[in-house]
Amino acid sequence: MIDVSRSENQIQCVANFQDLVNTPFQEKINAICWARELMGDFAEIVKLVEPNGNMVELDEDKLHALQLSEQGQLARETLLNDLTLLRAHGASPVLNVINCYERDDSNLVFPTDVYSYHVDRSPVPTDTFLCTYSGESSDIIPNSQAEQKIRVPEIRDQLKKLYSGADEGFETFLSENFFDLHYQPKPLASPISLGLGNLWKLAVDHPKSQVLPCLHRAPKEKTGQKRLLLIC
Repeated sequence: MIDVSRSENQIQCVANFQDLVNTPFQEKINAICWARELMGDFAEIVKLVEPNGNMVELDEDKLHALQLSEQGQLARETLLNDLTLLRAHGASPVLNVINCYERDDSNLVFPTDVYSYHVDRSPVPTDTFLCTYSGESSDIIPNSQAEQKIRVPEIRDQLKKLYSGADEGFETFLSENFFDLHYQPKPLASPISLGLGNLWKLAVDHPKSQVLPCLHRAPKEKTGQKRLLLIC
């Protein structure tokens, strides 16, 4: 079950895929969830796939090539169906087995990797879809419970020291280096886990968006535990 009690009305739950893609974001709602209890053994698929490096993409051919138990076959059918549904909708889903993501170790003012609360940005109208089938799940946080890092005075001062150009180019510098996409939780903030098996639609920062973009982050993986994630 999704705990919407801490969501400040940012989450709307729907009953099926068509409602997921057709329900618009509005007012505070910037995260829509098709909550599901999935059948099958997704961990079995994860165990059979060894990422070459941080992660490996699973396409249909790789999925069909796996020798699976009956429960593993149920999981595979769900994955194939989700890929088909999203592609029919016009999305480009990617299914990954993940050891970990690339970390930002550039030693700048703050890291800009996916382990930090961030928003997705696009020059054209679009949405982010994601589902965690196995492993640690992502989480989101209400916009009112986080602050854009570039608006924190101490951080902004450090960024200005890092920047060496003319004053009028500072905001462009922040955008080009993705600093403006990242947020930090306020004291007593309450993150909301996206859970396993639920297919989510999250609002993206784009020119025609009518709502605030959804703040989300990837989980810090547990040692030895891989994730199975669909995202587009």
